[in-house]
Amino acid sequence: MGTVDNMPRANAILSNPIFVRELERINDLEKDRIFCGHGMEHLLDVARIAHILNLESKDSLFPKELIYAAALLHDIGRARQYDDGTPHEIESARLSESILPKCGFSENESKLILDAILSHRTASRGEKSRFSEYLYRSDKLSRRCRDCAGFEQCDWKLKNMQLVY
Repeated sequence: MGTVDNMPRANAILSNPIFVRELERINDLEKDRIFCGHGMEHLLDVARIAHILNLESKDSLFPKELIYAAALLHDIGRARQYDDGTPHEIESARLSESILPKCGFSENESKLILDAILSHRTASRGEKSRFSEYLYRSDKLSRRCRDCAGFEQCDWKLKNMQLVY
């Protein structure tokens, strides 16, 4: 049974050399981390939850491919944050600025994705677009705090203790 690539641009991100390099760096830097990670499992959890939020909205405004692109790229700057303290949303947006056009995203699509990446860490940073809100909420909902080995040491205030998605 063959598969149809219905998200060619999002799939192009997966083989983009910058994305591959940075994801490998994150995986290496987090290999002994007891808290939530930022590898592919997290990125796909965020994408799938954001897609569900989009579908449940009655409007279902955003193409799945844009949601997956934003989710794949939202934490890609995490290694730089570990290296020198640069906020990862800023580095993620900076890296994504070169990845998105190479993967075929238009200027308008890139702006939507970059805005969501830049605002995915806080709900209070100005008025969020619905797209940005989906990324913000799915990032938080993706955390399985109840199962986390670092639960007792974690100081994250938004712990997920119930199944939502």
